[in-house]
Amino acid sequence: MALIALGLNHQTAPLELREKVAFAPEATPQALSDLAARSGINEALILSTCNRTELYVDVDAGAEGVPQRWLLEHHGLDPELVTGRRLDEFLYTHAEDDAVRHLFRVASGLDSMVLGEPQVLGQVKDAYQAARSVGTLRTPMERLLQQTFAVAKRVRTDTRIGANPVSVAYTAVRMAERLFTDLAGACVLLIGAGETVELAARHLLESKARRLIVANRTLENAQMLAGRFGAYAIALADLPQHLAEADIVISSTASREPVLTRAMVEDALRSRRHRPMFLVDIAVPRDIAADVAEVEDAFLYTIDDLKQVIDDNLRSRQAAANEAEAIIEMQVEHYQAWRRALDVRNPLTALRSDAQVQRDATLDKARALLASGRTPEQALEFLAHTLTNKLLHAPSANLRAAALRGDVELLRAAERVFAEPAPEANTRTRKTE
Repeated sequence: MALIALGLNHQTAPLELREKVAFAPEATPQALSDLAARSGINEALILSTCNRTELYVDVDAGAEGVPQRWLLEHHGLDPELVTGRRLDEFLYTHAEDDAVRHLFRVASGLDSMVLGEPQVLGQVKDAYQAARSVGTLRTPMERLLQQTFAVAKRVRTDTRIGANPVSVAYTAVRMAERLFTDLAGACVLLIGAGETVELAARHLLESKARRLIVANRTLENAQMLAGRFGAYAIALADLPQHLAEADIVISSTASREPVLTRAMVEDALRSRRHRPMFLVDIAVPRDIAADVAEVEDAFLYTIDDLKQVIDDNLRSRQAAANEAEAIIEMQVEHYQAWRRALDVRNPLTALRSDAQVQRDATLDKARALLASGRTPEQALEFLAHTLTNKLLHAPSANLRAAALRGDVELLRAAERVFAEPAPEANTRTRKTE
C-alpha cells in the first residue's frame, strides 16, 4: 500500500482549470464514495478550496494511476485538451513521506497563496468530516488527519506565522483601500455569507466603510451575518436592484455558475452614470463572469490578481515559516514511524500465538499417553518436559547465535525481557487482563 497526494493549486494551474476540477461541498460525499469504490483504492479524502483541488488516497501497489484517471473521468476532462496543454503538466503527485509533508504544510498554511493563513485548516477539517461521514477513512489516514491538526496547531502556537493579519479577505480589502484611498465614503456589496466574506466584513468595519450590503442565496444567512456588522441584507435574486449602489463588490460563494453577469454590471454602471466600480472575485469557480473585465469603468480582479499584493506581505512571515518547516519535518518522521509499525508483526501477539499452538499439541500427546495406559505422573512429566523444551528452543537458539557473533545489544535486551517484572507491573497486568 502507498499514500499518495495528487492535485493542482494556484502555483501549478490557472484559474480556468482550477474551477473545472473544483468539487462543490454538496457533491463531495458522492465523489468520495465513487473514488473509494475504484479497484485499488483503500482510503480517500478530497480537499477542494478556492486555491486547490487535492486527492489524498491510500492505494494498493499497481493502482497508483487510478486517482488521476478517476479525476479526469469525474470532471469529463480530456487529458490532451486542457488549455492547450496536457493535464499532467498542471498536476503534482507526492508519495509516502512527501505526501505526509505536503498535507502538513497545506494545513499549516505554508502552501497557501497567503503564507500562514488559518482558513485552510478549517477547510481540511471539513474535508475530514466529509470523508468520515461516508466511511472512506481507515485507521492510517484517520491517524494522519489527527496528527495533521496537531501539527497545524503547534505551528500556530509555537511560531509567529500568524502574527500579522494576512488573508485573501484582508488582501481584497487592502486592495480596495489602495484604489479608493478612503473607504469611509464607499458602499461595499458582499456576496456570500461564508467565512471569507465574514472576514472581509470584519476588515471593512475596521476600515470604517460607509455602508455594507450582504447578499446571499439564503436571505436568513445574509441577515445573520449583516446583523453582526450593522449591514443591510438582501437575497441573491435582488442583486440587479442593488448592484448600482455598490462602489466595491467582493464575492465569495460556492455557486457553480456566475452570480454577476456582464449585462448586470453594464446596467448598474449606466445607473451609476459610469462612476467606477471595483469588483473582487475570490471564488472558485468564479462568481463574476470573466467578460466583466472588458466593461469600461468596471475594474475586475480575481483571486490570482491578488497575488502581487499578497507577496508584499510575506516577508514578515518567512522566518516563522522556516521554523514551521522544521516542526513539520520532525512530525513527518513520527507519523511514518507509526505507519511502518503497522506492518511489523507484534512480537507479544506472535509469542502468545506460538505458545498456544505448542501447548495444544503437547497436551494432545499427553492425553494420548494416558489413553495408552501410561500413569498420570508419566503424562505430567512428559507434558512439563516437552512444553518447556519447545517454548525455550527458539529463544535459546537465537541467544546462542547472538553470543557467537558478539551481538551485545540483543543479549542485553534479552536480559530485560526475561527479567522478573516489578511488583507494580504485575498489578497493572492483572488489571488489564
